Amino acid sequence: MSSSKKINWHSICSLHSILFTVLGVLFAVVGLKGFLVPNNFLDGGVTGISILLLGISPLHISLLLLIFNLPFVIIGFKKIGYTFGIHAGIAILLLSAGMYLLEIEVFTEDKVLIAIFGGFFIGLGIGFVLRGGGVIDGLEVIALHTEKKSAFTSAEIILTLNILIIMGAAYRFGIETGMYSILVYYTAMLTTNYVVEGFEEFTALNIISKDAAEIQNMIANEFGKGITIFKGERGYLPKLHKKKTDCDIIVTVVTRLEIHRIKNSVMKIDPQAFIFVNTIKEVNGGYLSNTIKEKY
Repeated sequence: MSSSKKINWHSICSLHSILFTVLGVLFAVVGLKGFLVPNNFLDGGVTGISILLLGISPLHISLLLLIFNLPFVIIGFKKIGYTFGIHAGIAILLLSAGMYLLEIEVFTEDKVLIAIFGGFFIGLGIGFVLRGGGVIDGLEVIALHTEKKSAFTSAEIILTLNILIIMGAAYRFGIETGMYSILVYYTAMLTTNYVVEGFEEFTALNIISKDAAEIQNMIANEFGKGITIFKGERGYLPKLHKKKTDCDIIVTVVTRLEIHRIKNSVMKIDPQAFIFVNTIKEVNGGYLSNTIKEKY
């Protein structure tokens, strides 16, 4: 049996997964019923399609969410993995049940507040469910699957699909609603990214110093970080371009919470150390990925 067909029940039944999934669904229901649905504001994805069809279809939004998400869950089950498919199915069933059973009063009639806080709660919901291992919007499944077979990232794929959905909102509910829906989507996207990546967004810290050996020892032993060493040449300064020396370029991948502490420790060892950082879009393999798996 291939790894994608194996079901990791420990992951599905873990307290971490259950807690994040339930919290995510609750946040999403608050965003939808308390802000977006009563005002026909969209956040894109399957929820956006379901809101577009309200009034046209006799079905309750809970059933629309379930019906439109079901094909994507099946695709995720077959193409991405059984464990992921079960995670996604549970999350979407909970979302559908929450939309049907929970009664939430509309919080405000101010359109700007509706767009911002509706997007915020939807973003929290999507982000928490993603951290729990599932999704509450089927378009995420299409993006994850298509990303593996195309040159486009999942963010680019989702953005393209959501532009089409928001154009539908503008056509049906008016240009103003379409523009507010863009604000909803933008707020939701930023919130989701922060929840998913949050304090664990990774950054490459690059250090060049005359005390390279001492700094390597400090990073590895005091902070428990893996290190990669590149061999380089130091020099090539204005008017001194012929003066150069060999040097080690220390590279370590850290979270945003660790950057400041490591930089301070480096400066204590060598106040003249040259430090620069690079944002990392994705991390796979190596010591860092193993520590992430152990943690989550």
